Amino acid sequence: MVKPHWDATTYEFASRRTVVFAKRGMVATTQPLASEAGLEVLRRGGNAIDAVVAAAAALAIVEPTSNGIGSDAFAIVWKDGKLHGLNASGHSPERLTREELERRGLRELPTHGWLPVTVPGAPAAWASLVERFGRLPLKDVLAPAAALAREGFPVQPVTARNWRRAMEAHRGRLTGPEHEPFFRLFAPGGEIPGPGDLFRNPDGAQALEAIASSGGRAFYEGEIADIIDGFARETGGLLSKADLAAYKPEWVDPLSVCYRDFEVWELPPNGQGIVALMALGALDGLDLGSMDEADRAHAMLEAIKLSFEVALREVADPRFMRVSPASLVSKDHLEALRAKIGAEARLPAVERPYYGGTVYLCAADGEGNMVSYIQSNYMGFGSGIVVPGTGVSLQNRGHNFSMDPSHPNALGPRKRPYHTIIPGFLTRGGEPVGPFGVMGGFMQPQGHVQVLVQMLDLARNPQSALDAPRWQWLQGKRVLAEAALGEGVIAELRARGHEVEVTDDGTPFGRGQVIWRLPNGALAGATEPRADGSIAAW
Repeated sequence: MVKPHWDATTYEFASRRTVVFAKRGMVATTQPLASEAGLEVLRRGGNAIDAVVAAAAALAIVEPTSNGIGSDAFAIVWKDGKLHGLNASGHSPERLTREELERRGLRELPTHGWLPVTVPGAPAAWASLVERFGRLPLKDVLAPAAALAREGFPVQPVTARNWRRAMEAHRGRLTGPEHEPFFRLFAPGGEIPGPGDLFRNPDGAQALEAIASSGGRAFYEGEIADIIDGFARETGGLLSKADLAAYKPEWVDPLSVCYRDFEVWELPPNGQGIVALMALGALDGLDLGSMDEADRAHAMLEAIKLSFEVALREVADPRFMRVSPASLVSKDHLEALRAKIGAEARLPAVERPYYGGTVYLCAADGEGNMVSYIQSNYMGFGSGIVVPGTGVSLQNRGHNFSMDPSHPNALGPRKRPYHTIIPGFLTRGGEPVGPFGVMGGFMQPQGHVQVLVQMLDLARNPQSALDAPRWQWLQGKRVLAEAALGEGVIAELRARGHEVEVTDDGTPFGRGQVIWRLPNGALAGATEPRADGSIAAW
């Protein structure tokens, strides 16, 4: 077989995407095959909820560099005239304590291995969403993903690039017996899959079918739970079958702030959606639309830093928070944040890590149902643990715990950590406009703010809003910006005290999707140019 002489990861010329319109249904994801899996379920009689779960399960297979069956998940669902929130983030093992770390000679959680592994919430999210709001059996919803895993699929270009980066970074670093199944699965025969190479995960297919036939119980109480428990015992893990069996996802009420004449909705903590709400609430008193690009970026950066300063001090598992989430988006608090936005870059009182690896997707159908959904392994492939015989890669979400025992997000047993992944939703006058999101660790609320300002202040269409150059606050006064932001804007930000670093690599700036419902009921969709993004429309 003759391989092509061209490189699918290199693009010399600017390309253009346009808004996609549809009437009967739409699925927007970072992977064409996952979008098609969702559309397939829609065409078989499913609704938007069935479609988003089908696409999410497919993404767990076709984009393992960001998520997997062992991920966490969150969702906002518009159904029957109201919004419903699902928090499917998992808790830490019962045995995860400071004393256990000290017994192992550690002062903080490592990034990889068993210790940062928390209970995966994604399988429970799939089952809960389909059971409450879906139309098809879970077996039918997960069938496209199982087929992709069993029959194999060609790896997409951006996924291939991230796959190679991760595997090359992990080789020589992840060396224990607990990591051997990880390399066997994702670098079969020592080879890292490239663009267009076929990849199969037959064990993952069997796991998906077991999850489907049991309504998710196989993962938490049955045969998959037994295998996870056994492998953890053999290789020094803390996660047990009892931890898995104790887990249940939680239905929650989304929080909102008014921005311009829209309502922006996010899920309450332990997620960081409240960062986006605080920043937007602070910015709502400023006329961003009349500012020049540098002034607007400065104001947004300051609002983001102020909001992170609060969230990284207070956001945690709600059972341990010192303040109510509602108080953080109160009028008085938002006005206080706005008053601190000055002419110069300020140094926030908190630092933050820089990690992330997530997929965001959304779906809508012709009946008015809409879903904003996100799932993640956290750092790329996650913990570097694949449970043998299951094809399940486990997340390393526990690394987000604080090691300060006085912090509400302090490491502890059966506790959910501060979570970076956030789905968003937009309404206007109580009527649904649609789901939106930008994945990417601590970039996510920053991406939400930037995309919404593009659409709501600058009247740019959803695709242009996703295409627009982005920046990301890193820590202190450090800001990473895409070169396309322009030399003039970057120079002005530096003059205000921002320490701006410039890159041509779009990877750090997140990957978004938007679906916007028009007054006539038509759906307008946009997908991320920084990824293998795709919209399947009907």
